[in-house]
Amino acid sequence: MSLPPLRDAIDADSEPLAALVAASFAEYPGCFFDWSEFPELRQPASHFARKGGRLWVAEGDGGRIVGSIGVAPVPGQDAVELTKVYVDPALRGAGLAQALFSRTLAFAQAGGYGEMMLWSDSRFARGHRFYEKLGFVRWPGERYLADISATWEYHFRKPLADAEP
Repeated sequence: MSLPPLRDAIDADSEPLAALVAASFAEYPGCFFDWSEFPELRQPASHFARKGGRLWVAEGDGGRIVGSIGVAPVPGQDAVELTKVYVDPALRGAGLAQALFSRTLAFAQAGGYGEMMLWSDSRFARGHRFYEKLGFVRWPGERYLADISATWEYHFRKPLADAEP
Protein backbone atom coordinates (compact mmCIF):
# COMPACT_ATOMS: atom_id res chain seq x y z
CA MET A 1 0.00 0.00 0.00
CA SER A 2 1.39 3.37 -0.96
CA LEU A 3 1.00 6.19 1.51
CA PRO A 4 -1.04 9.26 0.70
CA PRO A 5 0.95 12.42 0.04
CA LEU A 6 1.99 14.56 3.03
CA ARG A 7 1.80 18.32 2.82
CA ASP A 8 1.68 21.39 5.00
CA ALA A 9 -1.81 22.06 6.26
CA ILE A 10 -3.71 25.11 5.05
CA ASP A 11 -6.54 26.91 6.78
CA ALA A 12 -9.00 25.44 4.27
CA ASP A 13 -8.27 22.02 5.83
CA SER A 14 -10.43 23.02 8.80
CA GLU A 15 -13.49 20.88 8.06
CA PRO A 16 -11.71 17.73 6.80
CA LEU A 17 -9.25 17.88 9.71
CA ALA A 18 -12.10 18.24 12.19
CA ALA A 19 -13.79 15.24 10.55
CA LEU A 20 -10.65 13.15 11.13
CA VAL A 21 -10.46 14.20 14.78
CA ALA A 22 -14.19 13.59 15.34
CA ALA A 23 -13.97 10.13 13.72
CA SER A 24 -10.99 9.26 15.90
CA PHE A 25 -12.83 10.35 19.05
CA ALA A 26 -15.90 8.34 18.03
CA GLU A 27 -13.85 5.14 18.33
CA TYR A 28 -13.83 5.54 22.11
CA PRO A 29 -16.84 5.43 24.43
CA GLY A 30 -17.44 8.78 26.11
CA CYS A 31 -15.05 10.65 23.82
CA PHE A 32 -16.85 13.46 21.99
CA PHE A 33 -15.86 16.14 19.51
CA ASP A 34 -17.24 19.65 20.07
CA TRP A 35 -16.06 22.54 17.87
CA SER A 36 -16.05 24.91 20.86
CA GLU A 37 -13.22 22.91 22.43
CA PHE A 38 -11.06 23.08 19.30
CA PRO A 39 -11.01 26.71 18.11
CA GLU A 40 -7.56 26.12 16.60
CA LEU A 41 -9.19 23.90 13.99
CA ARG A 42 -11.02 26.87 12.46
CA GLN A 43 -7.67 28.09 11.01
CA PRO A 44 -5.27 25.22 11.66
CA ALA A 45 -2.30 26.41 9.58
CA SER A 46 -2.47 29.94 10.96
CA HIS A 47 -2.75 28.62 14.51
CA PHE A 48 0.48 26.63 14.22
CA ALA A 49 2.28 29.42 12.37
CA ARG A 50 1.45 31.89 15.18
CA LYS A 51 3.04 29.47 17.65
CA GLY A 52 6.18 29.10 15.53
CA GLY A 53 5.21 25.56 14.57
CA ARG A 54 3.89 23.54 11.66
CA LEU A 55 1.02 21.22 10.92
CA TRP A 56 1.18 18.48 8.31
CA VAL A 57 -1.63 16.44 6.85
CA ALA A 58 -1.93 13.37 4.69
CA GLU A 59 -4.45 13.91 1.94
CA GLY A 60 -6.57 11.03 0.75
CA ASP A 61 -9.06 10.78 -2.07
CA GLY A 62 -11.38 13.71 -2.63
CA GLY A 63 -9.43 16.03 -0.35
CA ARG A 64 -10.22 13.92 2.71
CA ILE A 65 -7.60 14.31 5.45
CA VAL A 66 -6.46 10.84 6.52
CA GLY A 67 -3.63 11.80 8.86
CA SER A 68 -2.27 14.78 10.73
CA ILE A 69 0.45 15.88 13.12
CA GLY A 70 1.43 19.26 14.48
CA VAL A 71 4.48 20.53 16.32
CA ALA A 72 5.23 23.80 18.09
CA PRO A 73 7.89 25.07 20.49
CA VAL A 74 7.00 24.96 24.19
CA PRO A 75 7.51 28.43 25.68
CA GLY A 76 10.26 28.50 28.29
CA GLN A 77 11.46 24.96 27.55
CA ASP A 78 14.03 23.43 25.22
CA ALA A 79 11.24 21.31 23.77
CA VAL A 80 8.56 21.02 21.13
CA GLU A 81 5.07 19.65 21.70
CA LEU A 82 3.31 17.31 19.31
CA THR A 83 -0.44 17.69 18.86
CA LYS A 84 -3.17 16.66 16.43
CA VAL A 85 -1.67 13.19 16.00
CA TYR A 86 -4.41 11.30 14.13
CA VAL A 87 -4.48 8.62 11.43
CA ASP A 88 -7.52 7.16 9.70
CA PRO A 89 -8.13 3.61 11.00
CA ALA A 90 -7.82 2.16 7.49
CA LEU A 91 -4.22 3.42 7.30
CA ARG A 92 -3.00 2.50 10.78
CA GLY A 93 -0.05 0.16 10.72
CA ALA A 94 0.88 1.18 7.16
CA GLY A 95 3.67 3.57 8.14
CA LEU A 96 1.68 6.81 7.81
CA ALA A 97 2.02 7.81 11.46
CA GLN A 98 5.77 7.16 11.26
CA ALA A 99 6.04 9.29 8.11
CA LEU A 100 4.16 12.11 9.80
CA PHE A 101 6.28 11.80 12.95
CA SER A 102 9.44 12.04 10.82
CA ARG A 103 8.35 15.56 9.81
CA THR A 104 8.11 16.68 13.44
CA LEU A 105 11.41 15.06 14.33
CA ALA A 106 13.14 16.91 11.48
CA PHE A 107 11.50 20.16 12.65
CA ALA A 108 12.74 19.61 16.23
CA GLN A 109 16.26 18.67 15.14
CA ALA A 110 16.52 21.61 12.73
CA GLY A 111 15.49 23.92 15.57
CA GLY A 112 18.07 22.42 17.92
CA TYR A 113 15.48 21.36 20.51
CA GLY A 114 16.53 18.88 23.17
CA GLU A 115 13.21 17.18 23.75
CA MET A 116 9.81 16.35 22.32
CA MET A 117 6.67 16.05 24.43
CA LEU A 118 2.98 15.36 24.06
CA TRP A 119 -0.20 14.83 26.03
CA SER A 120 -2.55 12.00 25.08
CA ASP A 121 -6.04 11.02 26.19
CA SER A 122 -5.76 8.14 28.65
CA ARG A 123 -8.14 6.11 26.47
CA PHE A 124 -5.86 6.14 23.41
CA ALA A 125 -3.86 3.02 24.34
CA ARG A 126 -2.89 2.16 20.75
CA GLY A 127 -1.41 5.64 20.35
CA HIS A 128 0.51 5.23 23.60
CA ARG A 129 2.14 2.05 22.28
CA PHE A 130 3.11 3.92 19.12
CA TYR A 131 4.68 6.78 21.12
CA GLU A 132 6.62 4.33 23.27
CA LYS A 133 7.88 2.56 20.13
CA LEU A 134 9.22 5.95 19.00
CA GLY A 135 11.14 6.36 22.28
CA PHE A 136 8.67 8.47 24.26
CA VAL A 137 8.39 7.68 27.97
CA ARG A 138 5.23 8.24 29.96
CA TRP A 139 5.90 10.63 32.81
CA PRO A 140 4.26 10.30 36.22
CA GLY A 141 1.02 12.14 36.76
CA GLU A 142 -2.02 12.97 34.67
CA ARG A 143 -3.98 16.10 33.87
CA TYR A 144 -7.74 16.56 33.77
CA LEU A 145 -9.18 18.77 31.05
CA ALA A 146 -12.75 19.27 32.35
CA ASP A 147 -13.99 19.05 28.76
CA ILE A 148 -17.14 17.49 27.31
CA SER A 149 -15.42 14.08 27.36
CA ALA A 150 -14.10 14.37 30.95
CA THR A 151 -10.64 13.72 29.52
CA TRP A 152 -7.66 12.60 31.56
CA GLU A 153 -4.35 12.85 29.72
CA TYR A 154 -0.98 11.17 30.11
CA HIS A 155 2.25 13.08 29.55
CA PHE A 156 4.96 11.62 27.30
CA ARG A 157 8.46 12.94 26.70
CA LYS A 158 11.30 11.96 24.38
CA PRO A 159 14.84 13.27 24.66
CA LEU A 160 16.47 13.90 21.32
CA ALA A 161 19.71 12.02 20.74
CA ASP A 162 21.46 15.01 19.22
CA ALA A 163 20.59 17.26 22.18
CA GLU A 164 23.41 18.83 24.14
CA PRO A 165 23.65 17.71 27.81
